[in-house]
Amino acid sequence: MDDLKLAKFIAAANPVNVQTLIAALEQSQAEREEFRKRLKLERSILEDADKRIAELEKSLRGTEESLVAAVDQIAELETSKQPVKLHKRSVGEVMHMSGFSRDYAEGWCAGNDNAIHEIHAAGGSVEGSE
Repeated sequence: MDDLKLAKFIAAANPVNVQTLIAALEQSQAEREEFRKRLKLERSILEDADKRIAELEKSLRGTEESLVAAVDQIAELETSKQPVKLHKRSVGEVMHMSGFSRDYAEGWCAGNDNAIHEIHAAGGSVEGSE
């Protein structure tokens, strides 16, 4: 039986078969090395992506904290409802302050009245408008 196995091995181990096996082994090793290079590159890309994700998450947390603080400040301002200080002046007073220009004084008073109206419409109060 051993002679039969030896004869089969000798028949299979001819130079053409050995060269074919060597070429296949070399091709396999080259493919393996190429795979390792690609894997190394992919790992590097993933590490860079992980770093970028960490940076973005940190930035997001900072932005979120700023947003929460702004929302809290808005809520505080809305509950405090401090009156706006805006004095209602007569056309004569404005004329005196502006150098006696009636057109300017009337425009200023109309703008002031509009501002007071808009503040009241928004739910605010104006100090000195009565």
